[in-house]
Amino acid sequence: MATFEKGILGGFSGKVGNVVGARWRGKDIMRSLPQRGKYTPSAKQEEQRAKFKIVIQFLTPLQEVLNLYFGNRQDDKSRFNLATSYHLKEAVVSTALGYEIDYAKVLISKGDLRGLNSGTLAAGAGQILTLNWADNSGQGNASPFDELMVVAYAPDLNLFYSDLAVDTRDATTATVNLPAYMSTFEVEVWASFNKPETTLAAISTYLGRVTVS
Repeated sequence: MATFEKGILGGFSGKVGNVVGARWRGKDIMRSLPQRGKYTPSAKQEEQRAKFKIVIQFLTPLQEVLNLYFGNRQDDKSRFNLATSYHLKEAVVSTALGYEIDYAKVLISKGDLRGLNSGTLAAGAGQILTLNWADNSGQGNASPFDELMVVAYAPDLNLFYSDLAVDTRDATTATVNLPAYMSTFEVEVWASFNKPETTLAAISTYLGRVTVS
């Protein structure tokens, strides 16, 4: 792989003969096409591919949330890229059935805003989740008007539900009405705060698993 400065033709993207041009980390690069032939990936490569597949399948439905509230963009890396890297390293576990997501390690947001304090979760009749927390407004950059966001995931359905503006930090209690199709299923639940009209958010909190009534 080679980098080059823009000449009279500038950078290019795509294939020209046996050369491919692309933009990578803010630089124009050129590389030759790989030679075709037999290739057997190593066990380590197969492992990484399996992990990557499960992480992408899990995170893709949350892409809109992650692209808003997961850290800060770094060079050419989007917030979704950063979330993918984090979950590959921290939130995949090996089981007898293969690789699985460790829900307790999942983050739906990551930032410098003050997070949920003493959060609790309970499920009630009619697909209702009740959340309680302590108001920590005034601590650091926490404001009474920061918005609570909640994400619920039903593994058996492979479906998410999210609400990015459930209530404000100073409310200390809130209810979330899940869709009827989640009734009787177990859901994994995460909560966090975001600052309205910005991309500033807290490190999310895993609230646990409950069965939807």
